[in-house]
Amino acid sequence: MAVEPKAEKRRWVVTGASRGLGLAIARLAASKGDRVALLSRGKEIEDCAKAIDGDAMGLAADVAEPQAAIDACSTIAERWGGIDILVNNAGLHRGGRVDALSDEDWQAVLDTNLSGPFNFVRSALPHMGAGGSIVNIGAVVGLRGFTGDAAYGASKAGLAGLTRVLAIELARQAIRVNLVIPGMIATEMTANISARAKAKLVEGIPLGREGTAEELAEVVWWVAGSPYMTGSIISNDGGLLCKL
Repeated sequence: MAVEPKAEKRRWVVTGASRGLGLAIARLAASKGDRVALLSRGKEIEDCAKAIDGDAMGLAADVAEPQAAIDACSTIAERWGGIDILVNNAGLHRGGRVDALSDEDWQAVLDTNLSGPFNFVRSALPHMGAGGSIVNIGAVVGLRGFTGDAAYGASKAGLAGLTRVLAIELARQAIRVNLVIPGMIATEMTANISARAKAKLVEGIPLGREGTAEELAEVVWWVAGSPYMTGSIISNDGGLLCKL
């Protein structure tokens, strides 16, 4: 199908949008008047979309499955005429030192955090035109080493490399690709960290506190719309990377 020109209402695809950062990004985009497709593995994503005050749809899709990505992007493009912004936010964390990390956990993390964005980029591209924007969500551990994070760190480091390559490859199509790196963000993913461990982590943040999903969503919104930014790595981590 032919891609319709970028509309006044931009058409967003946000993976991992049932909670945390992904949901915050979707809510912000909808509040600005854009159209947003929320994606997650569970059927509850449909209820998440219905709860958003704006033009939103929810689709159940596993980012690790190439065909699921193709089907989701085709459905979105058929309804809205194309895709303007893709946010690869879906993530999986399974920790463990390298001598204890199972093959299954290693592969599951790579499938979600690295192959997942690749699947969705490849599936969204036929529906994106000039001015399109891809925002990948990285992690501090993708640039700095932390004990027990072999799988997660490797996947996010790979995503940083993928971002740079795609920025070069897609520039000729006027499609921009950038990486946003959250620091310690208060979401469901960090809620299970013990109070003692969290306090120690916060001690290492120069601003002395966790960030919020809403604060990071504002950065993603800005990056997605910055017309001369591509191949960039933007950290929003309270200064954590400066100190490490």
